[in-house]
Amino acid sequence: MIPVAWLQLMSQKTRLLVVLAGIAFSTLLIFMQLGFQVALYDSATEIHKKLHADLILINPRVENLIDVTYRLHFPRRRLYQALSANGVDSVNSLYIRFSDWKNPNQPRNRAILIFSFNPDERVFDLPEMNANLDKVKLPDMVLFDRTSRPEFGPIVANFEQGKEVSTEVNFRKVTVAGLFTLGGSIFSADGILVTSDLNFIRLFNESLEKVSIGLINLKPGANIQTVKADLVQKLPKDVKVLTHEEFIKLEKTYWANSSVIGYIFALGALMGFIVGAVIVYQILYTDVTEHLAQYATLKAIGYTHNYLLSLVLQEAFILAVLGYIPGFLISNILYELTKSASRLPMNMDFSRAIFVLLLTFLMCFASGAIAMVKLRDADPADVF
Repeated sequence: MIPVAWLQLMSQKTRLLVVLAGIAFSTLLIFMQLGFQVALYDSATEIHKKLHADLILINPRVENLIDVTYRLHFPRRRLYQALSANGVDSVNSLYIRFSDWKNPNQPRNRAILIFSFNPDERVFDLPEMNANLDKVKLPDMVLFDRTSRPEFGPIVANFEQGKEVSTEVNFRKVTVAGLFTLGGSIFSADGILVTSDLNFIRLFNESLEKVSIGLINLKPGANIQTVKADLVQKLPKDVKVLTHEEFIKLEKTYWANSSVIGYIFALGALMGFIVGAVIVYQILYTDVTEHLAQYATLKAIGYTHNYLLSLVLQEAFILAVLGYIPGFLISNILYELTKSASRLPMNMDFSRAIFVLLLTFLMCFASGAIAMVKLRDADPADVF
C-alpha cells in the first residue's frame, strides 16, 4: 500500500519540489561549511604531516608554524642533548624563514617560505624532494614547490621545458635546480623553497645555532612516550617536546580556537541547519493546517492522536531523505570543482556524509515536532 504521508506530499507537487530544494540547499550549505573547515585544517597541517620525525622540538611560545619564522627559535645544543637520551637514534635541524622572491618575468616581489636543512639527512617524507637534495649542496641552488601560486612566475613550466630558471631571493641570485610537490598551507605560504643549511647561511647571513624546528627519530622498538618523558626531564624549559601527532594537533588547535575560522564555519553550518528547519516547518505546518478537517475525521472514526503524529513524522522522514540526496550529490561536484580550482584538499568522507544525514533528519524531525502542535486543534467536533 502507498503510505498516506507520501500521498499527502504528492498532492502538492510544486510545494514538494520547493521544500526539497530548500532542504537540498540547507544540506549543501552544511556540507560546504564543514568541507571548507576540514580542508583548511588539513591544509594548515600539510607540511607538518610530511616531516620525517617521531618527536618534535620547538620553542615553548610557538603556537603554529608561522611563529617559528618570527625568531621563535631554540639553541641547537638542545638537539645534541636530546641525542644522548635513551632510544634516540638521530636528530635534525630545520630552519624556516620568509623571504622575498622576485618574479623573473615581472618587477614584483612576493613572500616565499624557505625550508633549509642538511641535505644529507632525511627531513621530509617526499621521495621527489629527497631525490634532488644533492643538487642543493651547490651554492645558491634551490628546489621549488610545483604547487606554488602562479604569481611567482612560470617557474614550473620553464623548468620542465629545460630552461634555466634563475631569480633573486633576499636580493641574492638563486637557481632552481629541481621541483617537488608539497602543497603548503594557504595560511602559511603561497610558495615554498627548499635549500641546504649552507645556502641558508648565504641567503640570510645567519648562523645555524638557532633552530626553528628540531626533528628527533627514535630507534626501532623505542617507546615514544617514554623517550618524550625522558627528554622533558632532561632538557631545559626553553624547548618544548611534542610527538609528531601533537605537533599536528597544535596547529589545528590554533586555527580552531585562536582564530575566527572555527567560529565562522560553525556559524555557517548552524545557519544552514536553521534555514532548512524553518523551510520544513513552514511546509509541514501548512500541510497540517490544510488537512486539519481530514485529521479530525480520522479521529472521529477511531484513529488515535499518535497515528496522526506518525503521519507528520513520516512526511518529515521522506522530506529528509529526498532533500539529502541532491544536496549530497551537488556537494560532491562542488568539492571536486573547489579542489581543482584551489589548493584546498576538499574530499567527501563517510563520517561527514553520515553526520550531515543525521543533521538533516534532526532538522526535519524537529520541524515536524513543532508543526505537530497544530494537530491538537484536530477536534472530531469540527467535522459536524
